[in-house]
Amino acid sequence: MLGQIGPGGFILIMVVILLLFGPSKLPELGRAFGRTLREFKLGAREILEDEQPLSKEGTSRSERNPSLDGPIASQERRLPE
Repeated sequence: MLGQIGPGGFILIMVVILLLFGPSKLPELGRAFGRTLREFKLGAREILEDEQPLSKEGTSRSERNPSLDGPIASQERRLPE
C-alpha cells in the first residue's frame, strides 16, 4: 500500500498533518508514536517468546506441576501431554 505512494504523496500527507496539528504538536506526536511502536514491538516479542513449544523447553506437563494433589491432580493426569 505504501509502495504506491510517491514522493509527492508523502509531501502532501506531511502538509495535511502539519495543517491539522500545527508545528508545535508535531514533536509531541512523534514521541507518542515512537513510544507506542516500541511498546507494540516489546509486546509482540514477549508473546512470541511465551509461545515456544514444550519440546524446546524440555519439560513435560507433569514436570512443571509436581506438587498437584486432590481433584486437580486427577484432572491433570487425564489431560494428554
